[in-house]
Amino acid sequence: MTAPTRALLGFAAAVLSVLTFHQGMWALLHAAGIMPPAPYPTRPVPPLGVPLIASLCFWGGLYGAAFGLALPRLPRAPVWLLGLGLGMLAAAVGWFVVAPLKGQPVAGGFVPLRMLVSVLINGAWGIGVGLILPPLLARTPAARA
Repeated sequence: MTAPTRALLGFAAAVLSVLTFHQGMWALLHAAGIMPPAPYPTRPVPPLGVPLIASLCFWGGLYGAAFGLALPRLPRAPVWLLGLGLGMLAAAVGWFVVAPLKGQPVAGGFVPLRMLVSVLINGAWGIGVGLILPPLLARTPAARA
């Protein structure tokens, strides 16, 4: 299978995972009273003013594209487990790269509940990528040949 195909399918799997697993965990946390904003947030985010859910899908998709490209080089393990690693990587990047760039405290200020929420949401998303991507890869003509 070509690298661009794997990247495209990784992007698609990650976007689908944002819309199902990521937002599903967000909804569970919201229902439990842990996550104040409701899932599928539409408030505009700078600098372009796109809805937050669209931004989450785009950035999640980029992680998924990289995951699709890297998958053949990753250790042989269940893909959902590799996806969990992807989710933990996304959480760490959010804590230590994105938050400081946005002027927010590193790792949610090291507040355990905020850190747990990040791990749960990103972990669920990563597992979702790992569950959605293999069937997409298996449906390509190159995989069936």
